[in-house]
Amino acid sequence: MFSRLLFFVALLLIPSVLRAEETPVEKAGFAKRLTIYLARGPANACGAGCDRWIAIEGEIDRDAAARIRRFLAGVKDTQLPIYLHSPGGNVEQSYAIARLLRARKAVARVGRTSVPACSTGTQVDAACLKIKSAKGEVEAELATRNAMCVSACAYLFLGATSREVAPDSVVAVHNSKLMFVVHGHPPPQVVADFRRREMVSADRDRNAFLAAMGISRELSELIRTVKYENLHVLTRPELYRFGIDTRPLPETLWAVEKETRPYVRKIAQQKKADGSAFRMMEWRLLCENKDRGRLMFVREFDEGAAGKSTVVMTAGADKTVAFGRLPARFGKYEVWSDAVSSDTVKAMLAAPHLQVGESTPSSDAKSDPKSDAKSDPKPGLLTFDIDTTGLEQGWTQLLASCPAATAGPKPASPFPAVVSPSVNAARAASPSP
Repeated sequence: MFSRLLFFVALLLIPSVLRAEETPVEKAGFAKRLTIYLARGPANACGAGCDRWIAIEGEIDRDAAARIRRFLAGVKDTQLPIYLHSPGGNVEQSYAIARLLRARKAVARVGRTSVPACSTGTQVDAACLKIKSAKGEVEAELATRNAMCVSACAYLFLGATSREVAPDSVVAVHNSKLMFVVHGHPPPQVVADFRRREMVSADRDRNAFLAAMGISRELSELIRTVKYENLHVLTRPELYRFGIDTRPLPETLWAVEKETRPYVRKIAQQKKADGSAFRMMEWRLLCENKDRGRLMFVREFDEGAAGKSTVVMTAGADKTVAFGRLPARFGKYEVWSDAVSSDTVKAMLAAPHLQVGESTPSSDAKSDPKSDAKSDPKPGLLTFDIDTTGLEQGWTQLLASCPAATAGPKPASPFPAVVSPSVNAARAASPSP
């Protein structure tokens, strides 16, 4: 009886495909079909020693998995990282692609690939898609800032065995929307019963998929609470707790920010205790003139920390780079700022890592924030390293437009106009559904 009344085509899709006119996906700069291609960028574009990657971007359409399968079969280097930038799409296809990535033991990251040869700047017009779909590698640039993998893309992402979400990129989830076509005029109760059974089946499939990917069931429970009209951006503690990205110190590469006064920036999030909280941190290197730069360190203030912390940054075992004093306080942020000589910058560029050491003075120690603690910074109590990948390229770009050294006085204030912290940039990248 049921088969005579109804003919259903059921798809789990993001809500934007309901529109017949220009969709939000197109307005946001995404192609309506999932695109995959090999990209090559400058040295260290995708990390230390990495200049080639696989780009997967656009909406996950009904035939996406077959295309991804054929493409990956022709790429023998299974260690190439895969960068995703997608608003989601067909859930069943995302499951299938995720299983392809799992079989490949893929490394996946959230990142935007842009092709300079696409002169229109949209990256999704017919001419640009033709460039991306051509055989061979495409000269490209890579950025994590404002990159997103949302809705069904999150399932695709979970298929990788190594997953990295940069502090300035976004992974977001919501419940799926069941779409179907009804032929004839079945009773409303029959339609409602069918919808309920399909959603129960979809929940069951999602639970089985997440279990197979080694992801906490908590994620599925969260997804069920988010209406498909909305998106929930996964916080860093959630990414850690669910087993999606379990790095204790996720960080971005150093990258140039082309503001009125450009600078090279790096953002990191530091795990606190069991991972139930992370502290956002940001470094900025500015060029004051050809002989001097300014290094700034901004981080969220820890209300629970005992005493006042002194921070020192070093390059190598002995070379002190900057700081070694107590910070200034700006709202919920604490800020360190120091001038650095050209020789110090060279030492930073030559080091594969920079070490940040933090100490809290004892009760009988000097606590005057104006005192110079460089003579006895005690940085060994708590240290961590940050990578310098991208710093040399970024500094080279800054020098090209940096003024020549002058004999005039140094700036009166150690805090330039760009001191306003932007360590919460990831929230600004939150996508619209």
